[in-house]
Amino acid sequence: MDINFPLLLVLAVFITGLVALFDRLVLLPKRKLAIENFKSSSGSEPDGETLASLEKEPSIVETSKSIFPVLALVLVVRSFLFEPFQIPSGSMIPTLQVGDFILVNKFEYGLRLPVIGTKIVSINEPQRGDVMVFKEPQNPNINFIKRVIGIPGDEIRYLNKKLTINGKPVPEKYIAQLRDESRAYQLFEETIGSKSFEIRKDLGVRSLRAEGVWIIPQGQYFMMGDNRDRSNDSRYWGTVPEKNIVGKAVYIWMHWPSWTQLPGFKNNGTIN
Repeated sequence: MDINFPLLLVLAVFITGLVALFDRLVLLPKRKLAIENFKSSSGSEPDGETLASLEKEPSIVETSKSIFPVLALVLVVRSFLFEPFQIPSGSMIPTLQVGDFILVNKFEYGLRLPVIGTKIVSINEPQRGDVMVFKEPQNPNINFIKRVIGIPGDEIRYLNKKLTINGKPVPEKYIAQLRDESRAYQLFEETIGSKSFEIRKDLGVRSLRAEGVWIIPQGQYFMMGDNRDRSNDSRYWGTVPEKNIVGKAVYIWMHWPSWTQLPGFKNNGTIN
């Protein structure tokens, strides 16, 4: 089952805030009235133990009032500033490794309401070469991370592992040929505009399903993984609507591939 954490966080803030407000408007006046009634009936100030008993808040009120500010702060930070994510797959290798923890800038592409994602303040638009987190078009409860290859109006062509944008081949420079546990692959430095980054292409693998020509509609973006032969991206399921944008991936702050290993910081740095 996919857990919608933003929705749970919004509900938690709403419920704890509602309890705190109910206490302020209804229960607190009753506690003050009880103290005044005690003074009137006894003719004296209540002692410390009696006063503590009369002022005591219900446990649900006490808990809600203590965690509401923390939850509200987390909601604001996650919704409008930065949100952490962990990389679960190798589709962005070599830029991002499985187990990398990253920070995503939530305001780079405009401020959006939590859960529903409606943009309320426009700032910048995604640019070719950005690494972007977005909701999968076919299942919005799942977040994907890929690189922006095509923006509205672009013609994207990917044939025989060669990328072309608006009729111009994307420059790529050979770096090395390596091998992992399953097969040999090559690393290239690809340059889109002013951004250069590494991509990986497997040797002896070619998927005709990943090849084609796409015209990017208005309000849509074409996304590809840097691990070109091991990425489930726009080549297979189409473009990403603007409303599905979550934010721009900007920084790797920790690497922790599994609970059986110690976290590391060797990958820390900005994301190109």
